[in-house]
Amino acid sequence: MRLALVAGEASGDLLAALMLQGLKQTWPGLTSGGIGGPRMVQQGLEAWAPSERLSVFGYVDAIKRLPELLWLRHRTQKRILRERPDVFVGVDAPDFNFGLETALRQRGVRTVHFVCPSIWAWRPERVQRLRAAADHVLCLFPFEPALLASHGVAATYVGHPLADAIDLHVDRGAARQSLGLDGRLAAQAPHSVDAPRFGPSSVVALLPGSRRAEIRHIAPLLVASAQEMLRQRSDLRFVLPVAPGLEDLLTPIVQPLVEGGHLTLLAGRAHEAMACADVALVASGTATLEAALLKCPQVIVYRLAPADWHRMRRMRLQPWVGLPNILSREFIVPERIQDEARPELVAGDALRWLDDAAAVDRYRARCLEMHQQLRQNTGARAAQALKEVVGE
Repeated sequence: MRLALVAGEASGDLLAALMLQGLKQTWPGLTSGGIGGPRMVQQGLEAWAPSERLSVFGYVDAIKRLPELLWLRHRTQKRILRERPDVFVGVDAPDFNFGLETALRQRGVRTVHFVCPSIWAWRPERVQRLRAAADHVLCLFPFEPALLASHGVAATYVGHPLADAIDLHVDRGAARQSLGLDGRLAAQAPHSVDAPRFGPSSVVALLPGSRRAEIRHIAPLLVASAQEMLRQRSDLRFVLPVAPGLEDLLTPIVQPLVEGGHLTLLAGRAHEAMACADVALVASGTATLEAALLKCPQVIVYRLAPADWHRMRRMRLQPWVGLPNILSREFIVPERIQDEARPELVAGDALRWLDDAAAVDRYRARCLEMHQQLRQNTGARAAQALKEVVGE
């Protein structure tokens, strides 16, 4: 089996890598090439370009980078047509992948789109482009195949690979020990990445996103929210996992918390940070689902440029933004979006989690149900769907 893949951004890299890991159980000799990130490379992808090349934040950023993105898509299309893989898998990134998939499909390459675009949340007209682009869609969520079928799009529910990768039950004590939050590593250098320096206390994880433009909007809000929490509870301790290549951007923003001895920067290790935390402040996106699967109480935050926000708000179809709330069809965690993303509101929501053990227990029970529903052995289900697409 020879695959070509294009995955955009860190979340797509993670999803594609977990899928490739599962597919190799069916096809041990599977080969793959395309646009991807370090996790996909670890699973054997021949990277033609890094996934961060597709990272955009809002419409203004997309317009500025349009010539570069069109050139990259043209070059990728030519290579795929030359190499003729068994199937092309576009992983999320619909604005890039739909055009590529449509062109490939018209030239006889079988195409699969992995991750149904959130047409049930906003921009429902995208289903028309999806129908033209993909022979088949692999869906993360159980309600999506029926919705797509009503629009004439073939689809299979494969579950969410993160639900397979994350244990159903989280050992918070072990997570804290692995990060040195039990006090045993307190003698390490105070300001280096991955050098925790405090003992047990209430731990708050800060997750400002994985894109540079996103971080510029959201990280200052999380720092201000942390400072407001400290004003009310001085014993709090904070951890912030830093993705590779973002240290230069994040370090100046979080310096006040680091210098005060309240924050530890971690080199990656986002799952451990959420597993050990009593509450997390999370930028809306895949990380909100990861926090739910790790049973970590959370406050979802997000900010966009005003023009991007007004455009998105007009296209929304439902009141929820965060994945845990969308899947639950109710607000099981607070959302502070745009004008409501203010430090005093975010801090208040987070502190209420710390003071309400019964609410935390109810939340974790809901998250366990969600986890069990999404745990479907994605690799095996995806392999079966791909077999049908390629006609094995």
